Amino acid sequence: MVEKIRPFFEEVKAEMFKVTWATKQEAIAGTALVVIVSVVLSVFIGFMDLGFSKLIQILLK
Repeated sequence: MVEKIRPFFEEVKAEMFKVTWATKQEAIAGTALVVIVSVVLSVFIGFMDLGFSKLIQILLK
């Protein structure tokens, strides 16, 4: 079992040196994009929910 684990971690270590990590500016831009899209979608879904709630209230009266 140990003879299989060691090569695995050696391969993981080798692959980690090949990884291209995002720069600080790229990470900040990506985070900002996620926050903005989340807020926009939340507002959109909120308005859709409000509209459907009003429509159902009108239909059930």
